[in-house]
Amino acid sequence: RAHDSTGSRHADLHLLDLPWEDVLVPQIFSYLPLRHILSLQRVSKPFQSLVQLYLANCRCFDSTQLGSQLPRSAFCNMLKDNAVLQRLDLRSCSDWLTDKELLPIIGQNHHLLHINLNSCVQLSRQSLVAVSLSCPHLQNICLGHCEWVDCLSLRSLSDHCKGLEALDLTACRQVKDDAICYLVKKSKRLKSLSLAVNANISDVAVEETAKNCRDLEHLDLTGCLRVKNESIRTLAEYCSKLKSLKVKHCHNVTESSLGILRKREVSIDVEPPLQRALVLLQDVVGFAPFINLQI
Repeated sequence: RAHDSTGSRHADLHLLDLPWEDVLVPQIFSYLPLRHILSLQRVSKPFQSLVQLYLANCRCFDSTQLGSQLPRSAFCNMLKDNAVLQRLDLRSCSDWLTDKELLPIIGQNHHLLHINLNSCVQLSRQSLVAVSLSCPHLQNICLGHCEWVDCLSLRSLSDHCKGLEALDLTACRQVKDDAICYLVKKSKRLKSLSLAVNANISDVAVEETAKNCRDLEHLDLTGCLRVKNESIRTLAEYCSKLKSLKVKHCHNVTESSLGILRKREVSIDVEPPLQRALVLLQDVVGFAPFINLQI
């Protein structure tokens, strides 16, 4: 209950009396977990309206905050009025998300910078084409384990989203060397790229990536069985900003190429041969022996 300077009482002030768009949404709701905000809808109809206002104006929607039990109908209702999203993470919707639910959201949000569709296996190439056409400022997209991503849809992304800085194509097995070569010639700002778990990727794609993406910092080639030392040497030659490289299970990549990057303190997920041997020995005998190496 508020008082003026003379001590007389004014009418009761409630939370909802504060300005919604200028105070409650940006100064209070933006700091609350999404699941707590949604629970306020059960308090009263005015709170329900306030929550809808928040959802229509939120810049970030992260489905992982709601767990894997987010109903399809609730999801569609939550974002139906939003046209200002910048970040969209739908990993927790992977069990049921299809083009039908995603396309309207993509179509009305032209300011998206970050999209995570990891393991959303029920989508189709139509979704990636829609992202390409609707989100020209896109910087980061995760498409890991989305086997529906093909060369044509990736070309569309390359043509229209030239500001891409991070792209995850882990286990996108339809993607081949030619699509990656096309991509990196268009997306020269790439700093992070994952081509992991793709037997179609060879030295051709890696070398083209190295020559075109000079700002590359992180490259994941885990399980790319056709990648060899030659492309890793090219990577070392052209990508001076490289910070990490993953080549586990790349059986044709050896220390003769990795050693060049180690000298530059690039983080590599495969240990040097001597260190691997010591770890193995320690596992077998239970201790690491002292070794005197004289060269």
